[in-house]
Amino acid sequence: MRTSLEGQCILVTGSSGGIGAAIVERLAAEGARAIIHYGRDKDGAEALLDRIAGRGWVAQADLSTSEGPFELWRKSVDVAGRVHALVNNAGIRTEISIDASAQDWKSAWQKEFQVNFFAAADLSKEAIGHFKANGGGRIVNMASRAGQRGYAANAMPYGATKAALVNLTKSIARSFGADGVTAIAIAPGWVRTEMAQEFIAAHGKAAAVADIPIGEMAAPTEVAELVAFVLRPSQASLNGATLDVNGGSYIR
Repeated sequence: MRTSLEGQCILVTGSSGGIGAAIVERLAAEGARAIIHYGRDKDGAEALLDRIAGRGWVAQADLSTSEGPFELWRKSVDVAGRVHALVNNAGIRTEISIDASAQDWKSAWQKEFQVNFFAAADLSKEAIGHFKANGGGRIVNMASRAGQRGYAANAMPYGATKAALVNLTKSIARSFGADGVTAIAIAPGWVRTEMAQEFIAAHGKAAAVADIPIGEMAAPTEVAELVAFVLRPSQASLNGATLDVNGGSYIR
């Protein structure tokens, strides 16, 4: 296995399971030390740290609160000293109908934007300052096909937050590239995660892959491999790019 990320310390949010855990395992295989963030699944985070032979740290923070992202960044710097990259992977998907009450509607949008976007923006703020003071760094934002083509009527907040992440990526890339701070967005379609399995349980696999030309969802390891690739020091020219991982279901 290549060790192209040797010596890097990388914070991965939402990394106790699913895509986040796959990312951590791939980064460790390529020589990095990961800061494994979790909100509630302490056991999953600690088990993941064991799987990468303890080459990293575990950090808890509640990204659904306004202070959570800043607390997570402080913990990350405390344990690692120098953080070289941030992967904003944490995310939730809320189903809310336009027939919902105004209170429920606003609550769903606010919670989804807090976790999926505001937390990423706050962490990016802290990371950019740290990177500028320490010779540069890289931010990877986990966006989605949903943020590019729109999303289902009962989950519009999700698509909107992911579109905002793509725009944040572009703004960081244009504003701070000269400071050695680069940013890339990755936009998966359906990935074989717990969220996808819940959809399949409700609607069937055929419905999930109906508009994917290759007829299959991406594996978390595929996404993880791409994240590790864009974090390589040799890939600075990817600054500002949005990379699609959707099997051809949305082509720009």
